[in-house]
Amino acid sequence: MTNDNRVLVLGATGGIGGEVARQLRDTGWQVRAVKRGLAQPEERREGIEWVRGDAMNADDVLRAARDCDVLVHAVNPPGYRKWSELVLPMIDNTIAAAVARRATIVLPGTIYNYGPDAFPTLGEDSPQHPSTRKGAIRVELERRLQAATHRGARVIIVRAGDFFGPNAGNNWFSQGLIKPGQPVSVVNMPGNGGIGHQWAYLPDVARTIVELLARRQQLESFATFHTAGHWDDDGSRMAAAVCLVVERETGMTPRTRAFPWWLLRLAAPFVVTARELLEMRYLWRQPIRMSNARLIEALGQEPHTPLEDAVRTTLLGLACLPRQAELG
Repeated sequence: MTNDNRVLVLGATGGIGGEVARQLRDTGWQVRAVKRGLAQPEERREGIEWVRGDAMNADDVLRAARDCDVLVHAVNPPGYRKWSELVLPMIDNTIAAAVARRATIVLPGTIYNYGPDAFPTLGEDSPQHPSTRKGAIRVELERRLQAATHRGARVIIVRAGDFFGPNAGNNWFSQGLIKPGQPVSVVNMPGNGGIGHQWAYLPDVARTIVELLARRQQLESFATFHTAGHWDDDGSRMAAAVCLVVERETGMTPRTRAFPWWLLRLAAPFVVTARELLEMRYLWRQPIRMSNARLIEALGQEPHTPLEDAVRTTLLGLACLPRQAELG
């Protein structure tokens, strides 16, 4: 890879955006990232050029995208808030900049696009008939991306399961299973017993994106890929891995319990995030798994960290293990 590759990352302060930015930097890309509230208009930290801007401002995005070959669109409203107001305007700004630059847009996708008619196994060509408001917005978002390929842009979408990782941001692992910054004494299990669930280790997903970008000129102008990640076949494997790692590092064995969905129901009338999380509960009530056959065809293999190693690194990053464990 040459140093001529320049990329703009929108959402670099978040989980997937930050991980992709760091991995692209480490493989020789010149990385620029947009951040609101930056003290200086531009600054450089840890090999990344940071510029002041807002993904909701079309001029900011266009200016930041100058001389960039790739735009990573990894920005989302925090806590599911204001999806209907923010998601589509932000992608429109990214599309406009990419069309002007004839650049490639990378989107970390979701499975919200799909409804029950596509379950339990999702392929890239599965029908997209979502049953939620957020799903309908994501379908429209991807429709706009596909239309942009007729105006000179290229698109790569990478779909994955629920994120976990040392810098994964807001996700079910850190907000539902355990409590960041605290020793793990209890592991919550959001799914119904015996129901499989798909997880995605953030560094593996970022590595997948980096490897696809290295081959972007050989891909279709609108290319979508599903990752397999870590499949929890009965809904207990992830919790068991957490317990095993914690016991090995601390000598203490956490207990497991069902996730308290009733608390979300109580909070839903007053807390937007609780209400939005409840809407997505259907994803925990049935097994939903993605096939990575197309990704294997493109890359030869999917980047994959063993589950216990990934969980240990995640718990260390979330300050849930004693600091001496970092030396192990």
